Amino acid sequence: MDVLAASLFMSLLLSVKCVYTSSQANQDTNLQTTEPEPEFIGTINNVTYPSGREAILACSVRNLGKYKVGWLRASDQTVLALQGRVVTHNARISVVLEDMHTWKLRIRQLRESDRGCYMCQINTSPMKKQVGCIDVQVPPDIINEESSADLAVQESEDATLTCRATGNPTPRVTWRREDGDMIYIRKPGNRELTKVESYNGTSLHLTRLERKQMGAYLCIASNDVPPAVSKRVSLSVHFAPMVRAPSQLLGAPLGSDVQLECQVEASPAPVSYWLKGGRIPPNGFASVSSGSSESGQPRPEMLLDGPKYGIIEERNGYRGVMRLVVRSFSSSDVGTYHCVSTNSLGRAEGTLRLYEIKLHPGSSTSHDDQMNLIGGLAEAAHGRGNPNSSTTQKYSNRFHSVALLLIVAATSCQLYFR
Repeated sequence: MDVLAASLFMSLLLSVKCVYTSSQANQDTNLQTTEPEPEFIGTINNVTYPSGREAILACSVRNLGKYKVGWLRASDQTVLALQGRVVTHNARISVVLEDMHTWKLRIRQLRESDRGCYMCQINTSPMKKQVGCIDVQVPPDIINEESSADLAVQESEDATLTCRATGNPTPRVTWRREDGDMIYIRKPGNRELTKVESYNGTSLHLTRLERKQMGAYLCIASNDVPPAVSKRVSLSVHFAPMVRAPSQLLGAPLGSDVQLECQVEASPAPVSYWLKGGRIPPNGFASVSSGSSESGQPRPEMLLDGPKYGIIEERNGYRGVMRLVVRSFSSSDVGTYHCVSTNSLGRAEGTLRLYEIKLHPGSSTSHDDQMNLIGGLAEAAHGRGNPNSSTTQKYSNRFHSVALLLIVAATSCQLYFR
């Protein structure tokens, strides 16, 4: 009987324990089903920063509970951080928990490679995620390998100046003249050159080049991210020399200094020199000392800088001026002078005639008056073919004034001897 009672007591005890355990399990299940799911607060804002700065993406979560927040790179699903622990081997990346709800991904010293989208992820089932993107602004940089170097082109040929640049946003490319002068371009279907202050575009096309388009051009790349950068491209336009003598006939009294001048245009830079007398042979060469050529014609004499002759040459771009100063003009200096300019594309010359102006004995003329006299007579003689020119008229009046002065001097001498 005691055994039966004990068996009944044990069965009752097990039944009560089973009921209690079942009830406790149901309570735990109810607690789990009533706990709220984590959710995002708002969205992740896309951000833009210049390279070298710090970028921050903020991800806010409520009701996180037992779940965890992770940051991943969206393009390749690389895990960067889990909760507050960084798992990537990148010392520039860190994660900061702010106000117990916001997880901030910080990337310091931004690089162009950091541009892209990043994922904030909650490890629920199914997984919850948000994506925010970082745009990295990069200042412009000119790609020298894909841009034009200095170039030389013959006149009337075409040339293209190219300048390629990288950066974010995509840089704008502007062309300007280094000297501040206008750019000459020939628009399609237009034979005349058009002047513009600047030209926008990666390539500057110059068709049928003229010498005035020669110079240094600046390619400037900018994208509103400082600093802007520039590259200098020198364009040379080659052509044979051209020589012009403004005064082809010059007169001077004995004892004065006479200056002869020729204007030269040439590219590349020419070799220039002065010759006196004779006829220049077809090959253009002359001896330093005078003599006779094989044809019997006197060979011109090459003039050298020294006590008798002063030779000066000035250049500005493709333009130049040749000056010859004949000191203490004497009767042996009367004759023909040649200014010669030559380069690899050809040669050119100008011819000037120098003659003596005889003044009446006893008259005095200062050095400045002598130089003015020379210039006036030469310009008057040179301008006779253009009587309507104001310049010709001015020097013609000066010529008549000098002539009147000589007449008055002669008349005074006659009255004196009477």
